[in-house]
Amino acid sequence: MSIPRLLVDELAAHVAGKRRDDLVFTAPNGGPLRNTNFRPWVFAPAAASVGLAGVTPHDLRHTAGSLVVAAGANVKAVQRMLGHASASMTLNVYAGLFGDDLDAVATRLDEAFTARRADYLRTGTTDGGVIDLGKRRSPGR
Repeated sequence: MSIPRLLVDELAAHVAGKRRDDLVFTAPNGGPLRNTNFRPWVFAPAAASVGLAGVTPHDLRHTAGSLVVAAGANVKAVQRMLGHASASMTLNVYAGLFGDDLDAVATRLDEAFTARRADYLRTGTTDGGVIDLGKRRSPGR
């Protein structure tokens, strides 16, 4: 799974010296974290200390999903990241965030077409995709 670059250094420091099959985050005794202990004893006080009393780990998961949608991720990427069983499940939760910005879609299509057309006019070929440009014109026309 990919992680944002901003987390790599901190995570690398946290796992330094651990074996490949060791747990990344552990309970105080070194065992697995259990939500029944972690949430009331660690997470809730930490959230409250930064003014986020009442925020849950699931809220953070939903925030992460919302942020990747806002960053332009497609439905399948969000589905895989969150472990949803299907893209339709992801859309049921996040559909309102994907929006219907058809103007932006049209702009991206225009940009892609323009880039392909310029490549075709310059070289007579495209990068393997199919594009119907009609009769090829000379670059000087």
